[in-house]
Amino acid sequence: MFSRLTYTLRETFAGFKRNVTLTAAAIITSAVSLLIFGLTLLIQHGFDNLLQRWEGGVEMIVFVSAGTQQDGLDFIASTLQDQVNTGTVASFEYCDVACSLADADRVLAGDPTTRQLLDETNIPTLFKIVPAESTEVEFLRGLKESYQQLPSVNSVTLAEEQLDLIGKLQGFVSTYTTGLWIALMFASGLLIWNTIRTAMFARRREIEVMKLVGATDWFIRVPFMLEGLIQGLLGGVAAVGSMLFINWRWTQGVQDFPDSSGMTALVVIDGYQWTVAIIILAFGALVGMIGSGIAASRFLDV
Repeated sequence: MFSRLTYTLRETFAGFKRNVTLTAAAIITSAVSLLIFGLTLLIQHGFDNLLQRWEGGVEMIVFVSAGTQQDGLDFIASTLQDQVNTGTVASFEYCDVACSLADADRVLAGDPTTRQLLDETNIPTLFKIVPAESTEVEFLRGLKESYQQLPSVNSVTLAEEQLDLIGKLQGFVSTYTTGLWIALMFASGLLIWNTIRTAMFARRREIEVMKLVGATDWFIRVPFMLEGLIQGLLGGVAAVGSMLFINWRWTQGVQDFPDSSGMTALVVIDGYQWTVAIIILAFGALVGMIGSGIAASRFLDV
């Protein structure tokens, strides 16, 4: 058993030496495609942070000044309930201090300095409003103007002012980056496939001898498959390192953006980046193993 393991590892690394140029090209292509794949997942997660406020059909948010007493909150709630009774508002929900702090963790993820200034005493709370399906946008704009005149209301935001821009950006990024990493991942698989094919062709006489002395197909196949798996895994390691560096640089740079831009939410510091790193490594190893496995099966009879 130990001798088989030693043979497998020895032949795997010998394969790297025989095809240095092709191996390097396969690893680099894998790294670039997996990097784009990882960045796509991080960007989508950042957009999810931006859009989380507007889940469940919420189209208007009324921000209440920090420190507003219960009677002030009740007055705003009764005004909103009047709209529910008239049928222009389907429902509303109050987001208290704890809820608002959790919301700030997402929206200000890229601006920890501003986030640290917010606490239970100075953070605005908010009402999330879901209008009825028949309510026109122009009517919502009128409601916005009237709600801004209410006591203790800090500001009012409509979904249409943010969702259109966010949706366009998300669609553009998702479409082009997804298409790019799929194309590059396919190219990476082909390079790994070609690397293994070349290695098997170079060892065709040795493979013939091994078959003559009774070596099974799997015994011959495994070193080549392991070589492809390692190529994909090395590409994944390079991609993870690059992704974490880019995410760190983006997190540092976005702090200089205006708070009103909303870009501070487009960072990932909640641990999701480590989940993406594991996915990248697993995906890279899988693609490498599949590409090499197909080549090892296809060209075994050389």
